[in-house]
Amino acid sequence: MHMQLLPGDFVLMFDRTDTGPSNISLAALAPCASAADGADCTAHSVLLDLRSNVLHPYPLATNPWCSSGALLPNGTLLQTGGFSNGDRVARLFSPATGWVELPSFLAARRWYATDMILPDGRVIVLGGRRQFNFEFFPHDDVAPSALTFFPFLDETTELDAEDNLYPFLHLLPDGTVFVFANDRAVVFDPYNRAPLRRLPGVPGGVPRNYPSSGSSVLLPLRPDAPAHAEVLVCGGAPRGAYHLALRNSTFVPADRTCARIAPTDQDPAWAIEEMPLARVMGDMVLLPTGDVLIVNGAAAGTAGWELGREPVKRPVLYRPDAQLGARFEALAASTIPRMYHSSATLDTYGRVLVGGSNPHVGYVFTNVTYPTELSLEAFLPPYMDVRLDGARPRVLAAPAEVGYGEATAVRFEVPVPTGGVISGPAAEGAAPGEVRVAAVAPAFATHSFGMNQRVVELGVGRVARLDVGVYEAEVAAPPTPGVAPPGYYLWFVVHAGVPSSAAWVRMRPLGPGT
Repeated sequence: MHMQLLPGDFVLMFDRTDTGPSNISLAALAPCASAADGADCTAHSVLLDLRSNVLHPYPLATNPWCSSGALLPNGTLLQTGGFSNGDRVARLFSPATGWVELPSFLAARRWYATDMILPDGRVIVLGGRRQFNFEFFPHDDVAPSALTFFPFLDETTELDAEDNLYPFLHLLPDGTVFVFANDRAVVFDPYNRAPLRRLPGVPGGVPRNYPSSGSSVLLPLRPDAPAHAEVLVCGGAPRGAYHLALRNSTFVPADRTCARIAPTDQDPAWAIEEMPLARVMGDMVLLPTGDVLIVNGAAAGTAGWELGREPVKRPVLYRPDAQLGARFEALAASTIPRMYHSSATLDTYGRVLVGGSNPHVGYVFTNVTYPTELSLEAFLPPYMDVRLDGARPRVLAAPAEVGYGEATAVRFEVPVPTGGVISGPAAEGAAPGEVRVAAVAPAFATHSFGMNQRVVELGVGRVARLDVGVYEAEVAAPPTPGVAPPGYYLWFVVHAGVPSSAAWVRMRPLGPGT
């Protein structure tokens, strides 16, 4: 399943269109899709209004199975590729227009590719099954349909297993791109279209991309070191695990390591840490506190039809700033297995929405070990504990749009403290009274990777008390589009480690923008 949080507090969720009828009907006047056994008048794309909890069905004309996406600077979702009649289609979605399809827009078929927004607002579309190349949306003016060969993907593919699909892409503050595939990474300049440097291989050589699906995030960027970036890659499956599961029904234990590197350092090296639980097909979600939630997945096998076993129902919290050896904490378990084709994403309220799971070729609800799961849960991170409500801020005013490096302000309130100063309880690891502002770019979540998710901590200056319980913080917008690409962000006020609900703020493109 694919998930994208959109401005206005909507969550778009959609699936492949060739699995058969879904459980949600299209609106009476919506066009039905042709199917092998007649017309399919059910929805394979729905929009959840978080404010009202109402689902709205949307017709989807072509098949977006195992596709990719990125939120454009104007708030429209760009969605690329898929399978069969959708593999070369680019799609645009907004709640007002629904799906708008651009047939044959892509120069190559894109199935299991990755999309990433660049500092100029363009989107790079990289990889996919048997596609060792990339292209851009919108097209280049000079070479509108040109493909650029990317040999790194050719080098990292494996016969029959591949293990380099849905490569992990992260935009670094200097505008270069970190690409992880299989068990290694490179940094390259997408504008000059050439690899800049190869990073060391991850110790142990465990594949971490589909179908040995681990996950990855760019750790939060800090205002005191805007040029410094670190990447975390967690989980995966040992080499050969896919073949063993597929051919012999042998389900090898998943990997339990995380690898962390600062690709912006002069001499970067991987540091290896061990999770409390082994995991493949896990989702990593960046939280407004700067922590990372690892959720969903299995403890054995790989991604693919019927190839995962031993669901991991306990999420794990990773605190990147804690001391080595004290960064992981196992949290409360769900009762629902979330296996292949499950997804997770942060919402406007600081919750993590967790949904889906379908390890079968079609919808199968009975007489199988892991039935198709259509439910959506909200996981509440530790900062949602009601005992912290005395410290929880509420945003009263934030800018609708800001430019790079601009000074702005965020107004918020907290429950009235004793003595009229910010105080009260504090979340674990946070100082009482500390005020931070985090800008979070919402992810396009699918197949264990949240494309384009990003946390940028903003510089906070003077915090002035305006009234009883009401404050205004001076805030510096991100300095460059390499630090924060143009588009919509969730701005959370974090007081004593406890985040508010978010305000939507748009980073204005430097040029005309998209």
